[in-house]
Amino acid sequence: MHIRAAKKYSGDVYLQDIVGVDREGNEVRVEDKIADDADTVDDQVNIKMQIRRLYDVMRRVLHGREKTVIELRYGLADTDEMTQREIASKLDISRSYVSRIEKKALGKLGKEMGELVEA
Repeated sequence: MHIRAAKKYSGDVYLQDIVGVDREGNEVRVEDKIADDADTVDDQVNIKMQIRRLYDVMRRVLHGREKTVIELRYGLADTDEMTQREIASKLDISRSYVSRIEKKALGKLGKEMGELVEA
């Protein structure tokens, strides 16, 4: 009788049950796996500030096709992300030229953002 009663609880899972071991050898529990990974308010504010700073830098540093390619490539300014091939077709230029424009623009952004971080 006890075996039948215990059988219906055999599939229960508890938050403290161990489900494995991580790289450092620490036990990983169910509660660790289902923990809330949502960003904190500080993280969300920091991300919004970084995005605003990126747009400011883009406005100052990028011009013409550079700005257009970056916006289309990464889905900025309310557009969907596009491949280099799609951008090339849209702008009627070669895919390799899109690649060069993108590389140059990212270099400019990286340099400017790096200088802002150091300042």
